[in-house]
Amino acid sequence: MFRNLRVLASALVLIPLLATVVAAQVEDLSSSDPKIRRKAVKSLGEKGAKKQADAGVLCKSLGEVVKDPDPEVRMETVVALTKTANPACLQPLMEATKDASPEIQAQAVDGLVDFYVPGYVKFGLLNSVKSVTSSLKDRFRDPEPVMVERHINVSPEVIRAIAPLVTGGSSIESRANAARAEGILRGKQAIPELKEGLKSKKDTVIIESLRAFEKIGDVSVGPDLVFLLRDPSKDVQIAAADTTGQLRVREAIPDLVNLVKASDKNVTRAALTALAKIPNSGEDKLFLLYLRDKDEQMRAAAAEGLGRSGQKSDLKVVQDAFAEEKKESARLSMAFAAVHLGDMKMVQYLVDGLDSTFHRLEARPFLVELARDPQVLAELYTPLTTGTRDQKIHLATVIAQSGTRESEPHLKRLTMDPDPKVAEAAILELKNLQARLGG
Repeated sequence: MFRNLRVLASALVLIPLLATVVAAQVEDLSSSDPKIRRKAVKSLGEKGAKKQADAGVLCKSLGEVVKDPDPEVRMETVVALTKTANPACLQPLMEATKDASPEIQAQAVDGLVDFYVPGYVKFGLLNSVKSVTSSLKDRFRDPEPVMVERHINVSPEVIRAIAPLVTGGSSIESRANAARAEGILRGKQAIPELKEGLKSKKDTVIIESLRAFEKIGDVSVGPDLVFLLRDPSKDVQIAAADTTGQLRVREAIPDLVNLVKASDKNVTRAALTALAKIPNSGEDKLFLLYLRDKDEQMRAAAAEGLGRSGQKSDLKVVQDAFAEEKKESARLSMAFAAVHLGDMKMVQYLVDGLDSTFHRLEARPFLVELARDPQVLAELYTPLTTGTRDQKIHLATVIAQSGTRESEPHLKRLTMDPDPKVAEAAILELKNLQARLGG
């Protein structure tokens, strides 16, 4: 008891001491020396990150220096606002997106994303204009797989604050970064700006805009993307194929068929994969031709195309190809096709694929799609209860994306799983399911 009283007494002494320190640092924000201002901003950011000061007060104080004449102070301010991670910091971060510096624009956008997707910003040395410039140049080599959880409501103000940068950012990198952010935040309100981004003369902006459309998932934009399949850039063609396939754009079928004949193998793979995603594309002969191709990705795409075509007469040829196939990625595609064509035994093969670190992110999307069929969805409730840890966790994601009201009790039961990681995943995915179903 006495020990607890001593701790309490120490805390009571510390509270006014911290308040005094914070007040002094806030006062330093008005210093004529930019080094002192920058040091004060950095210290306030650290206190905000550690919850050692009133976040509302910190955000208000830091918001007053987002227009500091020194760019390094402004950059440090954006980092500090991001670290504080409080709703009161959103407004000054939105204001910082208007900064003339493309690096500060990009860092402010990242700060807004980080509020909804914690951990998105990797702080480290990203607190200077120079370090952000270097980071941005390396950023767009690969797609960003992260997206905001469906149950999280992103403020439309945030989406609207980022949107103008897609076409009006101070650099190509800042424009591409804004497009990427809109995809991560599922920013449907930014569709007009993203459409303008497709007309950019820079591949990076076009590709990030395409990837954003893929994440937003609004199929109505599909016809507006088709012209990019004829772009002279192979990278743009590949990205356009990926997106038109994901959005199942039927208007893209003729151009995708032409691209399958391209000399570049990466373009050919992307085109056949995209065609395979469009149900009843009418290209069964093409898929049958490539089902025995020497390239495993082409075989996989061909199998998926046959599955989505839905011709029950193709089941035997898919089963025979599965029996002969040696590569696991292609086998998963063939199992997916077989289920589509009526072979329910292959559902378990795909569930088993969730145990593989290398292949679970291939198996899971197949199960998400197949689970839209009530019969397949019903098959998944058993392994959701009796499967391995990985199976339970990934099946919870599958059911959140494709389940129905009848799925809720199954996920609720999983929230009481004795494995804390499984229970945690189930709680999250139950929220996502309910958000998708509307409450």
